[in-house]
Amino acid sequence: MERVNTAFQTMGNALQEQLLKARVANKQQAQQANSQRRKKQKRGAVQQSLESSTEQVKQQQAEKLARDRELNRLKQAELKEKADLAQLRQLIQVNRLKRDDGEKPYNFIDEKRVRKIYVTETIFSQLGAGMASIVKLDERYEVVLMAIAEKIAEVDCHAVINRAPSTEKSAEEEEYAEYPIPDDLIW
Repeated sequence: MERVNTAFQTMGNALQEQLLKARVANKQQAQQANSQRRKKQKRGAVQQSLESSTEQVKQQQAEKLARDRELNRLKQAELKEKADLAQLRQLIQVNRLKRDDGEKPYNFIDEKRVRKIYVTETIFSQLGAGMASIVKLDERYEVVLMAIAEKIAEVDCHAVINRAPSTEKSAEEEEYAEYPIPDDLIW
């Protein structure tokens, strides 16, 4: 009897009908075998769908984690940029040289355009000697000492407009070395 049940579970409908006709098994055994076969198939389908859904959930969690990490990285970069800008503002505002009553024009180049600021005589000589530098803060120009300009350049290299003259002479400079540039030259 047990053998007949297992035979029904593994066999197709045509064989079941032949066994029923030969009266080796009855209808109840055939129905029981069919229901067990359907249950097994259903369990297999449910288990397979559970496995695929858990894989999808894991994949979605991994994608969400990657997105969150990227958003966190962007947020951290934005915060660092804001902190650098605040540090830059503070450095410039605290260390700028007072040029309120400056009457002497000082010309410099910013973004391929010649700009002019008015400075005092001492600041003019400091700029010429490379002891001071011009920095840009919110479309305004300020003058700071060279040590401060170097710190500002570490934070934002585009904020420093004119840097200290290089000590290395090019071939063109060597050619005109015997013709010194006067200190009071205004261009």
